[in-house]
Amino acid sequence: MGVVNVTPDSFYDGGNHFDTDEAIAFGRSLIGEGADILDVGGESSRPGATPVSEQEELRRVLPVIEALSPYCRVSIDTMKPNVARRAVGAGATLINDISSTLCDVAAETGTAIALMHMQGDPQSMQDHPHYDDVVGEVYDYLVRAATRAEDLGIKEIYIDPGIGFGKTTKHNVALLHGLARFVGSGFPVMIGTSRKRFIGQIAAPAGSSPLGPEERFEGSLASATWAMACGVAMVRVHDVKATKEAARIVGDLGAGTADREVA
Repeated sequence: MGVVNVTPDSFYDGGNHFDTDEAIAFGRSLIGEGADILDVGGESSRPGATPVSEQEELRRVLPVIEALSPYCRVSIDTMKPNVARRAVGAGATLINDISSTLCDVAAETGTAIALMHMQGDPQSMQDHPHYDDVVGEVYDYLVRAATRAEDLGIKEIYIDPGIGFGKTTKHNVALLHGLARFVGSGFPVMIGTSRKRFIGQIAAPAGSSPLGPEERFEGSLASATWAMACGVAMVRVHDVKATKEAARIVGDLGAGTADREVA
């Protein structure tokens, strides 16, 4: 899943593709790099992000979805019911729901849904995240949400532990270490670690400040590869070409095969 942020304030690429034509061109470039799905969002969910109005979010995402959906599967990254409905009407076939509140919309529109765990909201989620058992609590939350979605008749349901959404670095690492439990739930798992702050914290030399988003490529690729090896169904990434190649290699290694002869 390639990320297309039509925002001025996303944590990594905010403003780079805020213009409609630039966002469309960027989405097409990700298709060329091998993206299987494009995740279009018009409201940043980074820690401390300022919410935008429904009309502004619609203005940002609808023309991009309309332009890209004939060429690639598109998901809408939103927490607003009407934005999700309108995005489906424009061609989106998956609702990437970080709030896990849009099951009714997905059932109503016959759309797939990705349900994410988030403690709090983007404005406050990183203030004081706390869990007694982060893997168990997040797992139970997601299975309950996915079972409700299933009961509503939704056929394609992904669960996402919500790396970085109301979690400390320690929580994020525990969730990645415990991915097998989520994969074993029977629901396909989606993971988004790309360029996130915890990678900068882990990868920084001892005693140094966390690495910035532009320095987190290697850690992002490593965490996506780990997730794929654990059996997740989808990785949400900024660096499509490199992750696609990593996916191919992980698949070949897992199957004990290779597509080409090696000298």
